[in-house]
Amino acid sequence: MAGTRDIKGRIKAVGNIERITRTMQLIATARFQSMQKRATEAQAYTQRISEMVSELAANLGETGEVSNPLLSAPKPAVGRHLILVISSNRGLCGGYNANLLRTAKKQIKGGDTIDLEVVGKKASGFFKFAQIPVDAFHSHITDKPEYTDVERLAENYMQMFTDGKYDSVKVIYTAFVSMSRQEPKVLQLLPLEPPVAAEGDKAKSEGPMTVYDFSPEPEELLGELLPITVKTNLFQCFNEATVSEQLMRMVAMKAATDAAGKMQKALKRKFNRARQASITTELSEIIAGAAALS
Repeated sequence: MAGTRDIKGRIKAVGNIERITRTMQLIATARFQSMQKRATEAQAYTQRISEMVSELAANLGETGEVSNPLLSAPKPAVGRHLILVISSNRGLCGGYNANLLRTAKKQIKGGDTIDLEVVGKKASGFFKFAQIPVDAFHSHITDKPEYTDVERLAENYMQMFTDGKYDSVKVIYTAFVSMSRQEPKVLQLLPLEPPVAAEGDKAKSEGPMTVYDFSPEPEELLGELLPITVKTNLFQCFNEATVSEQLMRMVAMKAATDAAGKMQKALKRKFNRARQASITTELSEIIAGAAALS
């Protein structure tokens, strides 16, 4: 009977684990739905900003070229780059952090000097273990990033970039491609790609072109919109990283719940076999004892 008691204890432990993982799955599902809605709304705003920049670029002349400190790296190059890695504060989210940190480590290995900043305890712990120095750990940015925090971070990056401290500023995060695909991505935040006319504007240019009157001038408007573009791009990186984290945690917890359920069934079969064997043994002993007395 000692064997059956041990199996019974394991069944109870696995049942407790199953309840915990199911609860975590439900929490991750609710958070994923909330963050996906938020990211979708922010993406619409980011896309509209990009369209406005393209329209302004199309009206700056035939070439659409514009001069702005955020569009070009310092000359001569300083040989120094800044990389921001966005990870999670908690684990139990599958390969989310492993894939991200593997990509980040490849980016860090290079000839130029890298200043590394991280968001999330997992990245901080990883680089500490790998003995890679971290210049800044943004612990104030939580699992639900606020725009004001990201805005201050973006303003700091733009200031350092325009001061000529870095040749580029890059963000490494997990992009949400679809429900079945989330992949680590390296985004060059600064310098921005020079704005060009959108495909729709190019198509319209073949026919009669609409002429806009801008107040203030397009160059001044573009100077206001480019910093906003940097801020919204960085905020969208945080949003997509959070959505990907919650989705991968939801999937991981569902897999753990299913595995616990299967283990429970296997343990119950094992318990029934052990109990049946114990009963058979006891009956055999009783029959043998009765036969010995007769």
